[in-house]
Amino acid sequence: MLAGFAGLVIAVDWLRFEEPRSGGGRPFLLVVLAIVPVLLRPLWLRLAGLAAGWFLAAWVAFSVSPAALWPGGESFFGTFGSRFGGGFLDFYDYRLPIDPSSRPHMHEVLLIAIFAFSLLVALAVATRRVLLAVIFFLVGAGWPATLLSGGSEIGRGVAILAVVLLLLAGLTDRPSRLALVAAATVVAGALALSSSPAVAKSAFLDWQHWDFYTRQQHAVSVRYVWDARYDGIHFPKKRTTVLKIRAPRRSFYWRATVLDRFDGTRWLERPWRGTPREQRQVTPAAARNPANWLRQEVTVGALEDQHVIGASIPMRDNVGGPRADLGQGVVLALSGLHRDEHYVVSSYAATPTPAELVRAPASYPTALTRRGRELDIAPGVTVPSFGQPGRDARVLSLLTGRLLPYADVYERARGVAGETRSPYAAVVALEAWFRSTGGFTYSEQPGTTPGLPPLVGFVMETKTGYCQHFAGAMALMARLLGIPARVAAGFVPGKYHDDFWQVTDHDAHTWVEVWFPRYGWLPFDPTPGRGRLGGTYSSTSLGFDARAAARLLSRVVTGGVVFGHGNGTGVIGHDPNRRTPRSAGDPPLGIGLTPTSPKKHNPSLLFFLLLLASGVAAAIVALKHARRRLRYLTRDPRRVAVACARELGEYLDDQRVPAPDAATMRELGGTVAATLGVDATEFARAATVARYGPPEGARAAAARSREELRELKRRLRRSLGFFDRARGLISVRSLGLG
Repeated sequence: MLAGFAGLVIAVDWLRFEEPRSGGGRPFLLVVLAIVPVLLRPLWLRLAGLAAGWFLAAWVAFSVSPAALWPGGESFFGTFGSRFGGGFLDFYDYRLPIDPSSRPHMHEVLLIAIFAFSLLVALAVATRRVLLAVIFFLVGAGWPATLLSGGSEIGRGVAILAVVLLLLAGLTDRPSRLALVAAATVVAGALALSSSPAVAKSAFLDWQHWDFYTRQQHAVSVRYVWDARYDGIHFPKKRTTVLKIRAPRRSFYWRATVLDRFDGTRWLERPWRGTPREQRQVTPAAARNPANWLRQEVTVGALEDQHVIGASIPMRDNVGGPRADLGQGVVLALSGLHRDEHYVVSSYAATPTPAELVRAPASYPTALTRRGRELDIAPGVTVPSFGQPGRDARVLSLLTGRLLPYADVYERARGVAGETRSPYAAVVALEAWFRSTGGFTYSEQPGTTPGLPPLVGFVMETKTGYCQHFAGAMALMARLLGIPARVAAGFVPGKYHDDFWQVTDHDAHTWVEVWFPRYGWLPFDPTPGRGRLGGTYSSTSLGFDARAAARLLSRVVTGGVVFGHGNGTGVIGHDPNRRTPRSAGDPPLGIGLTPTSPKKHNPSLLFFLLLLASGVAAAIVALKHARRRLRYLTRDPRRVAVACARELGEYLDDQRVPAPDAATMRELGGTVAATLGVDATEFARAATVARYGPPEGARAAAARSREELRELKRRLRRSLGFFDRARGLISVRSLGLG
């Protein structure tokens, strides 16, 4: 029954890797196959049952006959080499959860893992190895819990801890209240460790380092990050290198595409080419001069995509084969990008200063402001440009019907930006508000707000999301203010090695592009903790001078208030929740605070097990010490002598030296001399006098027996090796748990 409970929890945890769930009753049949052989007696029959169980488990898991699995069968090596080996290695290349119909070998590995861990626990239970049973169970149930988070974490933790308690209490040879207290102490310690903020940090055990093979990584797609569905994302545990880009060390974002169409709910990839005249209107004059272009040499890694990727605004590339130029610098390689493919991209990246952008007027070409372009907030709904007279009433008149929830977002955008004639002041206030001062947090599995569009719920209610929420909300709020904006998708810079950038699938990201006269599309990143832009005009840049920017923008924002902080950083902007001017005691909004990285809690199996083991060891030592101290709380020398004898007997028990429960003092001393080679005559003599001698000398003999016992234990420790001493220190045999 104990092994059955443990196997059930292990099976449920491993089956979480599949979506949709499959296998029918096979996982639970494998748990039964793992338990039945250990019930057999004698030993030779159990061994035969184990061998038969393995063959039957392979039959069930891999859907092949036992005859084909026999080592003499011609398909033995092919079955385990291709199916098990390939399925196991695939766990380092594919995102979890998996679709078992498309990854059948990974499904087979899940089934065999359920059998293997259930068998290990069953064997430990059958041999009454309580600590081994707990360890095997924690690994079997905890490993999948660390590879895939989400769902009812508390429920899984309660189930795991409940089984641990059952194993600790159920495998006790001599059930006692002390055994139950010890078990409850261990479980309570594990619960405290698992819920402690000191434990819930970045994974101590980096699972991708367990990838022991040398074959090429499978190509991965990152479109799940770019698709604006707002229903959560799961980055795979293993980082896959998707690009290597030889370029200057300046921090660029690598753009793949733009999401420039907002359908009233989410952002879509619909770039437009426009006429040659419209292209000239949108493209700054400096971008048309090849002397201003930045060269990047791109080597494709394990990336499954068609987009030609380059820094900032790509202007030219030499990608061969059939291609489609979608406009706005978005190019598709119709045959896909291939591993080790090498191409060169030339990009234009403007580097204006905040002072230059403050002077940029709200003057936009018709290529951006006409219907269907970068001021649309829904199909057929185009807002007036920034700064036009009477635009507030005109915008609110558009936000009716299904767009009515966005009226609150518009009011919030006006409050954050303040009263200003500078589009740049409004944009940088929005960026800093999202990134650092608005109370937002980053989460890859955010909650939702039923009845509200996703971005409205994000801005007005939850304030929790990932890059699609932040970029989508900022771009929408900029458009509501009449500033041409869109969402850009690609990668943050990655890591710089020598003279190239290494970009992984974990670097996939979305940000915001805003159009300014003379400079074109400029990137801004509102997502906290997700990269640094190179331009010093952005609050995300390491070179951004917030104090100077606040002084500069205070001249172009009316009705706002400049606040000072302890570090001298200035903040400008209106409180979006108020209509009245703010006071100096209000929380600052707008520009200025350094973005803080979001706290991400990733479970770590190894760290948890180390802390759990330390807690178990400390609990065992504390229990044994407390029990000894309680025995000596007496003035009766006879009872002191008995306490000394029991302490020595338990010491021998922890060293796996058999000592009869009813042994006399002299018999205990003889056992010590015979098995451990240490003379215990003086202790035996003093303890005997204290226990059986005349009353007038018993008290002095009791004190002497305690001194002799301490000296005897010091000599015993010196005679034992370090491993024997450590094993005896944490042994549970003397507690009745061995």
